[in-house]
Amino acid sequence: MRVSFYTLGCKVNQYETEILRSRFLAQGFDVVPDGEEADIYVINSCTVTAFGDKKTRQVLHRMKRMNPDAVIALTGCMPQAFPENAAALTDAHIVMGASNRSFLIDRIREYLITGKRIVDIVPHQKDEPFEKMSAQHFTEKTRAFVKIEDGCDRYCSYCIIPKARGPIRSKSLEDLRAELETLVKNGYREIVLVGINLSSYGKGTEVRLIDAVELACSIDGVERVRLGSLEPELLLDEDIRRMAAQEKFCPQFHLSLQSGCDETLRRMNRHYDTAFYENLVEKLRTVFDDCSITTDIMVGFAGETEEEFQKSLEFAQKIGFAKAHVFAYSIRQGTRAASFAGQLSRKEKEARSRKMIEATDRTREAFYRSRIGRIYDVLFEHTVTEEGTEGYTKNYIPVFVPSEEPLTGKILPVRITQISGDHCIGELLEKK
Repeated sequence: MRVSFYTLGCKVNQYETEILRSRFLAQGFDVVPDGEEADIYVINSCTVTAFGDKKTRQVLHRMKRMNPDAVIALTGCMPQAFPENAAALTDAHIVMGASNRSFLIDRIREYLITGKRIVDIVPHQKDEPFEKMSAQHFTEKTRAFVKIEDGCDRYCSYCIIPKARGPIRSKSLEDLRAELETLVKNGYREIVLVGINLSSYGKGTEVRLIDAVELACSIDGVERVRLGSLEPELLLDEDIRRMAAQEKFCPQFHLSLQSGCDETLRRMNRHYDTAFYENLVEKLRTVFDDCSITTDIMVGFAGETEEEFQKSLEFAQKIGFAKAHVFAYSIRQGTRAASFAGQLSRKEKEARSRKMIEATDRTREAFYRSRIGRIYDVLFEHTVTEEGTEGYTKNYIPVFVPSEEPLTGKILPVRITQISGDHCIGELLEKK
């Protein structure tokens, strides 16, 4: 039978879809790309925002239209966080959460035999273990994303993720080593460690995130180790020192800011202030040569005044982010912030988004411009046009290099010569 997967959301969701894809292949299913007609459609949902839920419903309807006779399975964060809402989506024949997705193939086979709709959403448990999963391949990827942590206990006032993902649990170092050794054998040279709250890796055990970093860097064949999004207050001085000692470690830090205003951060229940954040950035830039700082910034949070927004805008400009994901606050039912006073209009949030995007686009351009003339090793990821290939430096600068020959998967020295929109242009030097 032909099965197609559609993934919404973060790198963790993408990793989990790859695991599902490999399990279906191992069971004899024929996996086809998204957009092709299939007998079975699997949607791995995201529920960070209400827009994510809307997108899930749209995908359900689209798949129903593509093949009215197909079996549609909905899994992931949306059913886990809002089981009643998910159960009401009758276009899905099978509805499962994030905690028991390992039984998805069994439930599909059960449905094929009985024809009876299945809703099987298991609540998270306090002491549930990390789900055993190990990736071998990634569709059209030259970097391997490896999930090592799940769950969150930060309880930001706007966020539904603790409900969707449950308690913190972590992959063992032994399992991580085995997975990385397999990925190296399959040709992957850069490893990106990801998690729902990556900074909390190892909580409740004797290991921490830095131990996973050092392990990854010790694997023969791994040439780069990169981290996903980090909570700023959980990055310790000792972690920074030990990371800096690893030659394979990529000096790009995605430090989730959310707001550059202390009053807003307090309402968000973030666990740091702007002074702490700025000090951390200064440490990183002192310890790591040519590191980049990237981030997420939310605008229009409940109660955000014009003065608070200006503080956030000025702080973002002061830090000088190499890249920022800017998004407007969206009311998420089931969170404390949904009932906060001072909810802003959509028009105002969109206006603030535009201003913040313009400001962070300028800081990105300044960061790129200051690197013109420098030579970087670039891991080439995909062919953009017939004329060239794009890849990334260790500090995550996207670089396009004109080349008639395929470069995908290679790490080659490149001199940055100019900026073009949201990426740089480089010239290929002698090959390694």
